[in-house]
Amino acid sequence: MSLLYRQEIQSSDLGVILNIVQSSGYFSREEVELACELATDRLENGQQSSYQFLFAENDGEVVGYTCYGLIPATAASYDLYWIAVSETSRGKKLGKMLLQKTEEIIRGMGGKRLYAETSSRAQYASTQKFYQNCGYIAEAVLKDFYAHCDSKIIYSKVLK
Repeated sequence: MSLLYRQEIQSSDLGVILNIVQSSGYFSREEVELACELATDRLENGQQSSYQFLFAENDGEVVGYTCYGLIPATAASYDLYWIAVSETSRGKKLGKMLLQKTEEIIRGMGGKRLYAETSSRAQYASTQKFYQNCGYIAEAVLKDFYAHCDSKIIYSKVLK
């Protein structure tokens, strides 16, 4: 896989984001809508938007992306809002490469810590393992955050 990365969002990315997020089968309709809203915010507000994106392309096709941003009122802490890979690109280490590139970009902007969150449901066991394998530490569990028996796990990584 020969990847090219770009940070500039394009209007055509809205459909791509929708397809990638929907194809995962993990996200609710509201979550899918939220992913599209963040992209729309960036398109409409440009640099004024707090949402930043990184897209991975293979042969001119977007195969994955991240959405991240500086956490308001912090000096150097960032949130990873989304990381998603196209169905045809899963299992090829693309998620790890995207995350590493995102961390590199954030470090370059002076970022010191990156936070990511996921659900505690069994369906998300592979996501939890992904973050752990990428050097993230579970910092907190917010019990029943999303729903009864669906807690939020907050992971963090110090960016060195």
